Amino acid sequence: MKKGVVSVILGLLFVVVSAPFVIAADASPAAAVDYTKAIVLGCTLLAAGLAVGFGAIGTGIGMGSGIQGATNAVGRNPEAQGKILITLMVGLAMIESLCIYALVISLILLYANPLLKLIGG
Repeated sequence: MKKGVVSVILGLLFVVVSAPFVIAADASPAAAVDYTKAIVLGCTLLAAGLAVGFGAIGTGIGMGSGIQGATNAVGRNPEAQGKILITLMVGLAMIESLCIYALVISLILLYANPLLKLIGG
């Protein structure tokens, strides 16, 4: 049972990692394929996806931790709810900006790819 689950997870991981390379390759068989450009585009797609994924996971964990601390603080001292709420909102806005930065970096990689200029694409 455990061996089957591990093999399914490894198979899905292989599909997720190899999908950007397949998407980046030229589909027409008549045209000559520039493998360097395909590899750069595949790595760019993979990097953009990982940037957004890790950015969202990190900020989600940070926001959950911040909200947990705020609810514990309000539970201990209900009179300080206003100050805690203001501090929480400022902290959540700063944490959310990190996820937006990851999104901006991935959009730059996808639409204004600086690596393609190096290989002449």
